[in-house]
Amino acid sequence: MCFYDSYTMACNCHKWGHFRQHCSKEYRTGETCGMKLVMNRLAKEEKCKTCIKIDTKYRSIQKEEDKITRWRQTEGRSASIEKAQDIIYQLQTDLNRLCQERDEKQMSLRW
Repeated sequence: MCFYDSYTMACNCHKWGHFRQHCSKEYRTGETCGMKLVMNRLAKEEKCKTCIKIDTKYRSIQKEEDKITRWRQTEGRSASIEKAQDIIYQLQTDLNRLCQERDEKQMSLRW
């Protein structure tokens, strides 16, 4: 049960920080016992990498939806609309995967 810093991001995601202190169970120099305890909780103003990627995917989906809305007002853009719909489907797949990764990570770091 060695002690580490814990960071709480602006998006309420958590991240382990630097190693701070050995526990009484670990006697070897430079080694840790493998169990992590929080010594300090620190707040960070920025979002985690996963949440930044999620925000980017949402913006990309909104951009493609705006294109489709604009193209539906003109004729002869059915191929472009289909391509944009395929892009939206791929973005939503990536978005679901990122959200699932974030949720799994948050569940593993509950305290």
